[in-house]
Amino acid sequence: MKLSDFDFDLPDNLIATRPAVPRTSARLLVASGPNTGTITDARVSDLTKYLRKGDRLVLNNTKVIPARLTGTRTRDAEQGPVSAKIEVTLLTPQPDGGWSALIKPLRKVAVGEVVVFTNDLTATLTAKADGQGILEFNLTGDDFDAALNAAGAMPLPPYIEAKRKADAQDKTDYQTVFARHTGAVAAPTASLHFDKPLLEALAAQGVTFTEVTLHVGAGTFLPVKVDDISDHKMHAEWGEITKSAAAEINQTKAKGGRVIPVGTTALRLIESAAKNGTLAEWRGETDIFITPGFEFQITDGLMTNFHLPKSTLMMLVSALMGQERIVEIYDHAVRTGYRFFSYGDSSLLLPNG
Repeated sequence: MKLSDFDFDLPDNLIATRPAVPRTSARLLVASGPNTGTITDARVSDLTKYLRKGDRLVLNNTKVIPARLTGTRTRDAEQGPVSAKIEVTLLTPQPDGGWSALIKPLRKVAVGEVVVFTNDLTATLTAKADGQGILEFNLTGDDFDAALNAAGAMPLPPYIEAKRKADAQDKTDYQTVFARHTGAVAAPTASLHFDKPLLEALAAQGVTFTEVTLHVGAGTFLPVKVDDISDHKMHAEWGEITKSAAAEINQTKAKGGRVIPVGTTALRLIESAAKNGTLAEWRGETDIFITPGFEFQITDGLMTNFHLPKSTLMMLVSALMGQERIVEIYDHAVRTGYRFFSYGDSSLLLPNG
């Protein structure tokens, strides 16, 4: 299949730079599979109308870190100490406690140099490889988390950063209400639409919830650069499905309930761990690449935002709903003014109704 098969025209004014307030007021496009052809315009607050007793939502409980840092490095020159601005985006923690990071300008920072972010937070560049640096911070544990929270900004997606810089409001807006396990540098954005009252309302009507963890990496924003999509190599992300989480999902499947991941991250994780229609306890990295023709083992539906043209996520939703059906859905979304991408509106995709 060709990359151009997943392209579409998107007006710039449909790219959301702030979320709907309140979260549940965002629009929700509800679509069934190609055999029925129905598309319904609703609100996220209407989810209680479209989910039913026995359904199970799978939630990604990863927590986004304020991974964007601005610091300075200082060198001695003939005219005295000279300082220069350094921009850092943390990517993934290393086994030895360091962090891989994008550093601008990386070429001007020498291994062994110290970058100062605040009076409390500094880091030493310990290595360079593949266009990234490895930073060793002066703090660890809760002290590091507190200092990072004070110094860092949320790592908004490039298409939002191009329009505005992250601010204090993003530390709330770009975090789910059920975020628990620190490690993501991008949010599981479909989950941003939930608040506690909606979760309680769904639970009251018999919808159940299972939490899994997939730490979303910066690779989620990398463009596909090959024309033949079979040549694309997916980035790896770390995730975990506990024994109890797997048992809950298997029980729902056994009883005939629908398993509906909230977000492509939760979907990719459970499909990575599935075998012969059953989910197992799982922990590790996944680079699963879901394209049309993929046989879903666990997923019965998906709640997800509207994705970038020619992205791996467009390929995923095309695999779930069928390419022609996704074209119909996205044509409707553009024509009726749905807001796109991380802070945009959402959809509930139910291939079998």
